[in-house]
Amino acid sequence: MALSIAKGLVGEYTIEVVGRNMQKLTQFEDALGVKVEKYLIDNFDMKEKTVMFCVKPANVESVGVKLKGKARVIYSVLAGTSVKKLKENLSTDAVVRTMPNLAASVGLSMTTLTGDESFRAEAQQLLGAIGDTRWLVSEKELNIATALAGSGPAYLALIAEALADGAVKQGLKRDDAMGIMRGLFGGFGALIQDIHPALLKDGVMSPGGTTAAGYAALEDGNVRSACINAIDAAYQRATEL
Repeated sequence: MALSIAKGLVGEYTIEVVGRNMQKLTQFEDALGVKVEKYLIDNFDMKEKTVMFCVKPANVESVGVKLKGKARVIYSVLAGTSVKKLKENLSTDAVVRTMPNLAASVGLSMTTLTGDESFRAEAQQLLGAIGDTRWLVSEKELNIATALAGSGPAYLALIAEALADGAVKQGLKRDDAMGIMRGLFGGFGALIQDIHPALLKDGVMSPGGTTAAGYAALEDGNVRSACINAIDAAYQRATEL
């Protein structure tokens, strides 16, 4: 995720990369495709800097004790890690929690944000470099959004794979099934921007037709309930982290 964000920012901002292993920092630089300043964490001072904090949630404390100086603002991509915990372990007066998703790598992330309201406009401009943004009014809402947009690509990937498998089961070649599935998701992604899901469904489902038969099978399999439960489970996990 750090690399995806950096790729979105590199043309407009001066980027410095900080880590605990210079070899990995060099690999990051190579993947980014441009020369950047690289620092081992023990040699980095974040005084008055804008910091994009991209570590594992379990490492907040161990990384925090190594960082020197007081950051201007910290943008955190850590799932389930509260503003309070970040301020307790990192030296800054301003924190914005962000939750990009996998599509950041192609500039199409749906990134949710919350935190210090005075940094709202800056946060939306900064993270807008990797896709759409939406500011939420509370950390609870961000944790729910993490379950939806942050984890969502994994759920959609499961559905995409399953639909292609179904076509293969009926006799379609794997390559054709995958190509058709990708085309389906590409077109659907554009349609869903302007049309409510229920209206989209009604527009495809004719009485007694193939879509109605398949839709009934999905309902028999409790797909709707499973999707709702997936959001609940992911949200509960975000609150536990």
